[in-house]
Amino acid sequence: MHACARAVLGTLLLLAPCAARAQVRAPSTATPRTLVAVLAHADDEAPVAPILARYAREGARVHLLIVSDGGQGAGQQGTLARPDSGPRGEELVRVRAEEARCAARALGLQPPILLGFPDGRLGDYVGDRSLLYRLTPRLAEELQRLRPDAIVTWGPDGGVGHPDHRIVSALVTQLVRAGAPGVPERLYYMNLPAEAIRAMNPQRGAPPLLIPADRYFTVRVPFAPEDLEAAMRSMACHRTQITAEAAARVAPATARAWNGVIALIPAFPTGPGTDVFR
Repeated sequence: MHACARAVLGTLLLLAPCAARAQVRAPSTATPRTLVAVLAHADDEAPVAPILARYAREGARVHLLIVSDGGQGAGQQGTLARPDSGPRGEELVRVRAEEARCAARALGLQPPILLGFPDGRLGDYVGDRSLLYRLTPRLAEELQRLRPDAIVTWGPDGGVGHPDHRIVSALVTQLVRAGAPGVPERLYYMNLPAEAIRAMNPQRGAPPLLIPADRYFTVRVPFAPEDLEAAMRSMACHRTQITAEAAARVAPATARAWNGVIALIPAFPTGPGTDVFR
């Protein structure tokens, strides 16, 4: 880990509230439950990384289901992007797959499932009209195989407005509404805090009319400092997407905004809660 990353990790651990230790339940000995994070890109687990680590630590089977190959990732992340001439094309696809596997290991998850659809083109209805029609059943097939008890994905806003994020959100929601076999109604939308978006792009700040109102975040899942540490390690895996300097801005801002709890929006009506499985 970079020296800068180690320093950020130390800051994060100081920011994690001690109360989180008491809030997080002990690992269960019951039949393992399954949580699937359906993502557009290999680094999209970041907004929920601490609770993915928490559930895996407690014995759940946690999967990253990643739709795109990440081949357009270099230079697409604003101030997060590496300024150097990093890998491109098929080499970038290969490296990002390795980064996804590194992040999954850091969080204690199952090996990631990589569907390999073209990055940046998930909604390309004009250029490749068949893409959405191929992607929809492919997602349904994987979810039927995994049979999750709960799913986390991007909200309709896509977190940062990314079209690929929005398409993935819409397709997962579509599968639930269509009653696809093995796809549960326990579907939760994740978001990036405004503080994190501002830290990513200090010049631009958070786009207007992007972040949902607080009243919609009715499921608030606590995590422990060790889960925050795992999330930091997973962030460090995505070397093609985030520099150590950017991580030094983004990670502490995000940890302060979380304050030991990840807030989620249920896609379908439910009461307030602290657990994605209940």
